[in-house]
Amino acid sequence: MPERMLQFVSLPQQPPDKRPVAERRRDFSEIYRRFEAGEAAHQASRCSQCGVPFCSVHCPLGNDIPDWLKLTAEGRLEEAYELAAATNNFPEICGRICPQDRLCEGNCVIEKGYESVTIGAVERFITDNAFEQGWIKPRRPRRERGISVGIVGSGPAGIAAAEELRAQGYSVVVYERQDRPGGLMIYGIPNFKLEKEVVQRRIALLEEQGVRFRLNFEVGRDLSLAELRRRHGAVLLATGVYKPRELAAPGSGLDAIVPALEYLVAANRVGLGDSVPDFDSGVLDACGKRVVVIGGGDTAMDCVRTAVRQGARSVSCLYRRDRANMPGSAREVANAIDEGVEFIWLSTPKAFLGTESVGAVQGVRMRLGLTDSSGRQSVEPADAPPFRLPADLVIKALGFDPEDLHQGLADPDIALTRWGTLRVNHRTLMTNLPGVFAAGDIVRGASLVVWAIRDGRDAAAGIHAYLEAETASVAVAAE
Repeated sequence: MPERMLQFVSLPQQPPDKRPVAERRRDFSEIYRRFEAGEAAHQASRCSQCGVPFCSVHCPLGNDIPDWLKLTAEGRLEEAYELAAATNNFPEICGRICPQDRLCEGNCVIEKGYESVTIGAVERFITDNAFEQGWIKPRRPRRERGISVGIVGSGPAGIAAAEELRAQGYSVVVYERQDRPGGLMIYGIPNFKLEKEVVQRRIALLEEQGVRFRLNFEVGRDLSLAELRRRHGAVLLATGVYKPRELAAPGSGLDAIVPALEYLVAANRVGLGDSVPDFDSGVLDACGKRVVVIGGGDTAMDCVRTAVRQGARSVSCLYRRDRANMPGSAREVANAIDEGVEFIWLSTPKAFLGTESVGAVQGVRMRLGLTDSSGRQSVEPADAPPFRLPADLVIKALGFDPEDLHQGLADPDIALTRWGTLRVNHRTLMTNLPGVFAAGDIVRGASLVVWAIRDGRDAAAGIHAYLEAETASVAVAAE
């Protein structure tokens, strides 16, 4: 084991090996091999142990990264896991899917000529190893409080809050409208980034802890929010946002133009062994097709890489800015290019061509203008003729908006923002309805899993404080 830290001056960065491109194009298994213990220790020893750890500062969870890197370098792996788990409910998931190049690793203070510490890969190793060693146990409450909390949605915000609240002794029921818990971690993120067994392992731990899941249950259909409030001492809404943004262009109503999430859910369900009629009929199967994906975020990268694995004849990605201005992870873009995806930068659809089903995308060239309010350069049409791109399947990965929450929750009194998300007190995460809290994408809009975990933890703290105050006021009133 390394005897000291700051090994970046003599030890080069060495991320985990990736499976060969030809091999990984044929299946949906994760593409990165796992560190061995010695490899993880050596890469962790590259940490500079800086006085102001920007990696932690830029982690939404404030993970104590330098300390668990040091423990890993010293071979103290059980302690490393305990420290990682102290701020993160599922570090093995974040280690796989967080865009570390935009967060912790992207802000590592090691000079770029030496390259950053491979934080995500070490985080994944620490937790996978802890599971294998049997160190991870359900967090049992010290006492039962006799108060129940209902959580709507079993994505990262919902289950992070569920673990925290159950550990405090609350009876926790999670309501999920799908037939499996896990939200987008199960149905939205492809296996080559996050194998489903990793999520299911965490869900099993929560069930062993005493969290109960009610599946195929939709608030507003099976029970109103008002009825849910009567059933529980507090309610957390963590339903996410799923309504796809549309593209207003001639021909957008043609067949074989589909939203990204519809396509990804079908692919994930097939991988889980479900029968999916639209996939079986070929509508959502990219095999043998010329696929065009529109968008430049992580969801677009999931779509193009899924199409490659389904055996698409060709896969192209249209993005209106250039590579440097893409919102998605640079690592995912590089993986997509390696796997044969063609990127057509500075381009956007003008129209979709075809009779009943799409046959081509008519695109126009764009050029970059001045920096806009988002910090990226604005785009405007370039002085260039339009181009035509053959397409048998077009996937729109343009982002997500909230659905009509008043109708979906069957409660017209809950306050919304002008963007249609739930309005909350950002200190407590409580909505305008007493005892009703909200967390994750339903509050902040479509965002990262790591932010949802942070929100879930914060909401659990807010719920605990609220229920403690309610219990105290009842006790005072009874005296």
